[in-house]
Amino acid sequence: MAASSVFDSPNLTLALALASGIVAQTVASHLRVPGIVLLLATGVVLGPDILDVVRPVTLGDGLGGLVGFAVAIILFEGGMNLHMPALRRAGTAIQRLITVGAVVTAIGASLAAHYVMGWDWGLSILFGTLLTVTGPTVVTPLLRRLRVEHSTATVLEAEGVLIDPIGAIGAYVVYETILHPGTSSVLTSLPDVLMRLGVGASFGALGGWVLSRALRVRGLVPEGLTNVFTLSSVLALFHVSEAILHESGIAAVTIMGMAVRFLGTPVERELLEFKEQLTVLLIGLLFVLLAADVRLADVQALGWEGLAVVGLLMFVVRPLNVLASTIGTTTDWRQRAFLAWIAPRGIVAAAVASLFAGGLADKGVPNAGDLRSLVFLVIAVTVVTAGLTGGLVAQLLGLRRPSDQGWLLLGAHGLARKLAEVLAASGEEVLLIDTNPDACLKAEDAGLRVMHANALKESTLARAEIDIRRGAIGLSANEEVNYLFLQAVRAEARLTHLYAALGDPRSGVTEEMLHRIEATSLFAGVDVERWDRRCDEDGVRLLRARVTSDEAPSLAALHGNGYALPIALWRGSVLLPVGDDVRLRRRDDIVLLVDRHHEDDVLGQLRGAGLSWRETVELTEDAPRDDVTA
Repeated sequence: MAASSVFDSPNLTLALALASGIVAQTVASHLRVPGIVLLLATGVVLGPDILDVVRPVTLGDGLGGLVGFAVAIILFEGGMNLHMPALRRAGTAIQRLITVGAVVTAIGASLAAHYVMGWDWGLSILFGTLLTVTGPTVVTPLLRRLRVEHSTATVLEAEGVLIDPIGAIGAYVVYETILHPGTSSVLTSLPDVLMRLGVGASFGALGGWVLSRALRVRGLVPEGLTNVFTLSSVLALFHVSEAILHESGIAAVTIMGMAVRFLGTPVERELLEFKEQLTVLLIGLLFVLLAADVRLADVQALGWEGLAVVGLLMFVVRPLNVLASTIGTTTDWRQRAFLAWIAPRGIVAAAVASLFAGGLADKGVPNAGDLRSLVFLVIAVTVVTAGLTGGLVAQLLGLRRPSDQGWLLLGAHGLARKLAEVLAASGEEVLLIDTNPDACLKAEDAGLRVMHANALKESTLARAEIDIRRGAIGLSANEEVNYLFLQAVRAEARLTHLYAALGDPRSGVTEEMLHRIEATSLFAGVDVERWDRRCDEDGVRLLRARVTSDEAPSLAALHGNGYALPIALWRGSVLLPVGDDVRLRRRDDIVLLVDRHHEDDVLGQLRGAGLSWRETVELTEDAPRDDVTA
């Protein structure tokens, strides 16, 4: 009895759920399995059915309020993570998935619940509308782990974020119809759904604009308070919207996140990192609590009928949804097959089902308890299936991004942009990372991919897809930061090529330190800041030179008294940065940056070193190979 009273504390339940949620996600990361799989298992094990140490019942009505707060933050973060250019490219498929596809899923799931489970039409339609949502908190980390190609991943991520408010609002309308059958009809509730979406979207767009403008005014929000200022704004908007029109808050916070990302703020990087960490915390808390709140006996009582409903959803309803949504689009059969296979449900379906089941049970609605049990069965089966088989399916369909492709550069300054331009000439993707917003804007204007983020953070490297890159280059003006960057990269992935620019004299990081992490020094002690200024002032030009002498020159001979910089080497069909370990050979092609003001002197020295060059620089692999001497 004494032991039982200890765990009747709501504070202890919250603390254990928080801690176990983070531990479960940490273990899942090391095991490389979807976090939700272990979260569900943790909730069941710690819940009343087994260990009985996490007791959601002790939270009472507070559980519903906690769910609302958490869902608001999770969906705001999901909206901020949507990449608008990618959305526009895949727009038609996404629009249909959240409209036509949602209708197909709602109808199919409703029919399955009615005819297989034997539920009445009201509860069946409520189940159908709940199951229109997929799980962005499950889909996004799953796709990152599986390395699915960008266009397919964008469709799945956008569907997960955008369908949540639509499904939740539709489910609420059906829920109200069941509780108050005389006030409206499910078949005539479309205007109500559209009104709630419209009100929520309006509040969200306005709130996003106000928040973005407030964060742009220097000094208005003191440094260090921007994250909590944003957090309080999101929660306030969610509950104000809910108070004005129930179930409009979900749409409001989703659109608010999209608006803030689209309009941009000087602290966007800090917001994304803070919201990402907070979302991880809240997802762990909610899944443990909600899983602990479901009785295993109730799930087992569903019998074969419950498994049959899940099977129909996965193998009939979802494929029909995808087929109806992608007809006439550029989506090919491989992408359709993968979209049909990956549709895990997540936290919004679980949270809304738990809230509605309690209200229906209080009103004496038959099978109300089975609603939550069946939704959790769908979540468990779809998540485990997607997590364990998604990689194999993507591999068989040829939708996994190839490994050993592309370069990651620390720095978006002038020199980094020039090197990125040269590396991109080999046909590989180049991604720059910098914390300087002006440098990032210049890189975007030059048509380069860039991230405004802290490259030393694990979350940044994950978003940069470090695990598939060919190489990484630390090219900031700070050699210690370059070294730490390569250390972080090495901890996350085993890349083939790692380079770092070291200062001269090398009083800090040494070549021996680089060799210990299997990296190479770059550019022989180049002054990054000086070359950055030259590049920004358009004081350089690129030159592609050919080694014509049997006695190939040393790299030092190509520096032209500090007015030339060898930055890349073509050897056959391979293009690589010029590390200090390079030994030149006859017929190697060197790409150099040359100071325009000392070009004649540099060309004279190159001629003496046994090089010829091209009057018109061709950077690509298939450039003419005939030597042209100026």
